[in-house]
Amino acid sequence: MTARIRIALVGSGTMGSLHARVVVGHDRTRLAAVIDPDRTIGQATAQRFGATWAAALEDVRNIDAVIVAAATQHHHAIGQRVLEHRLPLLMEKPLADTLADAEDLVARSRRDDVPLMCGLLERYNPGILTAMSLLRTPLQITAQRHSPYVARIRTGVASDLLIHDADIVVRMMGGEPSHVVGSMGYLHPDSEPTAEDVAEALLTFPGGGVANVSASRMSQRKVRGFVIHEIDRLIEVDMLRNAVTLYRHVLGENTEDGLSYKQQTIIEIPQLVTSREPLAAQLDRFVDLVDGSVDLEEERSTILPGHRVVEAVRQSVAQTAVS
Repeated sequence: MTARIRIALVGSGTMGSLHARVVVGHDRTRLAAVIDPDRTIGQATAQRFGATWAAALEDVRNIDAVIVAAATQHHHAIGQRVLEHRLPLLMEKPLADTLADAEDLVARSRRDDVPLMCGLLERYNPGILTAMSLLRTPLQITAQRHSPYVARIRTGVASDLLIHDADIVVRMMGGEPSHVVGSMGYLHPDSEPTAEDVAEALLTFPGGGVANVSASRMSQRKVRGFVIHEIDRLIEVDMLRNAVTLYRHVLGENTEDGLSYKQQTIIEIPQLVTSREPLAAQLDRFVDLVDGSVDLEEERSTILPGHRVVEAVRQSVAQTAVS
């Protein structure tokens, strides 16, 4: 039997605990250590999942890979240290809090040929995977990711929420947008002054396709959805219910007596291609990266497009403010 991959988890907050659960439950990994400068929180998480606690990465030995679920502002510094140790890295999104720092981590990974993955979790959503398998030629995409306000998240919604759907839209369209127009709203009194609560983006693609992506933490309910228009079909994805629905409109015709007009929409509900929990499916992919069964450069090349869209939204907003 192949030895399990020994993973160190950096960060033991809400997302870190979710990663810990999945690592412990995976048949190819072992949670070797939980790293958190807060001894009380870190030790509690480590004890809960049968791991050891350490205050810093340098205090840990005999590990094979690292998952980072620390606060966004620490991603770049932690990522640098992990890559300097030549350890495969799965970093929660965003890869870093600026595009330049994200590019730096990708460049370091490429230079030293160290596996690097960003936790763009929605790639593994069963509804999204099913929709991707059904796509032909998407022309227009509308994506919404709205949530109630959560005080513990201090970053803006562009890098926290919008990045997920920007990443998916780029993958669906088969390339990055040629033009991005963005807008942001700073609305909640408890948010940091520089952390936007609403972010909207209109993306135009070289082939003529368009996408409208909306993220908000001002909603009173969660919304996670995609509507994808093709010439003769509409694909709707409800990511909360893992539901995919296809619609095809049939041209209408007059009835024989000429008193009415008949039209219909054919509705299909395809079977999901997987029911695997997204976080577990993401870990599957990371393990494959670590053991060399997935091309490292192929994975690296998918990290930055969503980050570049977020940066383009910010630049668009900044230019509008100046003008």
